[in-house]
Formats: sequence, structure tokens, C-alpha cells
Amino acid sequence: MSFEIDIEKRLGDTQVSLTLAAGEGATVLFGPSGVGKSSVLNMVAGLLRPDRGRIAVDGEPLFGDGLDVPPERRRAGYVFQEARLFPHKRVRANLLYGVRGEAQRFEDIIGFLGIGHLLERWPRTLSGGEAQRVAIGRALLSQPRFLLLDEPLSSLDRARREEIMLAIEHVRDVLKLPILMVTHDPEEAERIGNRVVRM
Repeated sequence: MSFEIDIEKRLGDTQVSLTLAAGEGATVLFGPSGVGKSSVLNMVAGLLRPDRGRIAVDGEPLFGDGLDVPPERRRAGYVFQEARLFPHKRVRANLLYGVRGEAQRFEDIIGFLGIGHLLERWPRTLSGGEAQRVAIGRALLSQPRFLLLDEPLSSLDRARREEIMLAIEHVRDVLKLPILMVTHDPEEAERIGNRVVRM
């Protein structure tokens, strides 16, 4: 599966411009804060409309030439910097929100993420690393075609960061799900990215 992105967007004083053709694995958008990395993810997800350009995933156009596929039909799994779990739902209910697929898939995903013991907990009782693993699980259970990761490690301590890095590597190498990730950390970019795009 491949990403084809050729977009421009004016955001206040910042002109966001990116041309990218990426194949399988993880593509990391790397650079300082404020250059528009997260805005690119939002445009790929359909949450922000480019001023001009084209976005396609695996040859299927999502934006351009008068087309703008709604976010819910793009089948993107999106993991934000903050886990954004529903505070009024336990972990199990958060994971099952928008789930597609069979029970075995649920068991497989909570197994490799190591979150089976958290299913009856409330989000407010989770550590940052636990919450991010639940957020990744929720994204994967929606059976996305690709995964968007917006600085998912930035608020975690070193031990928790390593947990999430291993989970992302599993998604990249075992599940073979294409990843478009944003970071300003060169170590993360080097470790996760099959290709790194500097912005």
C-alpha cells in the first residue's frame, strides 16, 4: 500500500507544502514544531481540507479533482498525541467503539499490546503508556487501511516510550499496516521510519 500526497495549505503565516510518494512500512514526517506536520495528517484523515493538491492511498484518490472523501470513509486509524479516550467508558468499551471484525482479532490485538488486564479500568486510572496502547488498540480494531500517528510518544517517560515504540514496530513489521507518523525527535524518526521526510 502506498501514500501519494501533493498538497498545499495556508495556515495563518505558515505555508504547508508537501509532495510525497511512499510505499509500505512507516513514513515519518520529521521537523520542528509549527511547520505543519500535524496538519498534513489531518489533511490525509480528511479533517482539514487542502487549498489545492491530491491525496491518494494505494492508488485510490481521497482528495483532488473535485473529490473529497469524508473522513469516516477513508478508513484511517488515527492516534493523537493525547490518547483521547472516552472518560465515561471503561477500557473495553473504548476498544470496542467503532470495532469491525471478529472476536479473534480483538483477542490478538489486546494480546500483542499487553492490555488485557486493563479492560475493566477507567481511562483516568491509566498511565500515559497504558492509555496510548489502548488508543492504538482502538485505532487498529476499526480495521483501518493505514495508521496516522501524531507524536504518540512525546508526553511519555523513557520506559513508557519504549513500550509504545515496540507496539508501533509490531504494527509496521508484523501487521504490515502502512504508517504515516509525525515526530520532532530524531531518534524516533530513525528507529520507526523506513523513510524520513524532513519538513
